[in-house]
Amino acid sequence: MTLTCEQDPVIDEELREGILALWADVSNAGGAVGFVPPVVPEDIRPDLDRSLAAVADGSRRLIVGRDEEGRVAATAFLAYNEHRLMTHWLWIYTVMVHPRYQRRGYGRTLMAAVERAARGFPGIEAIRLTCRGGTGADAFYSSCGYKEVGRVPAAIRVAPGDDRDDVIMLRTL
Repeated sequence: MTLTCEQDPVIDEELREGILALWADVSNAGGAVGFVPPVVPEDIRPDLDRSLAAVADGSRRLIVGRDEEGRVAATAFLAYNEHRLMTHWLWIYTVMVHPRYQRRGYGRTLMAAVERAARGFPGIEAIRLTCRGGTGADAFYSSCGYKEVGRVPAAIRVAPGDDRDDVIMLRTL
């Protein structure tokens, strides 16, 4: 199976609902995308609405990956920096691959699409992201060419008594 990635797709109701379902499925499988299980799509909708509003106003860009049947299987949001001294790099948020496709190369395909997109934006020299420690995501991003450049111990409270590091990673282009 292959993943087909598209940059800046038309945001219609089918795409909106596909991303929402993906986000809920990833969250409920334990993915570190801003929620902890159990969640339902309605818990996530306000965050998705904010992200898509940022896409609509041009402050974020969207990469969507679809499976062979055309279903939303992966996403990443790229966010421009507003600070005038930091416009040479961008953030990646909400990197998700549906649990049924993990460990099949979809994540690498998505990250390659993110890198291609970033290289096409004028003046962008690097990509920055953060990930939750203790999930293995930092090892995955390292294998995609990202380097750990910082770590804030116990910055993310998943649950009482379960604090995780916020790992900061950078990919120079």
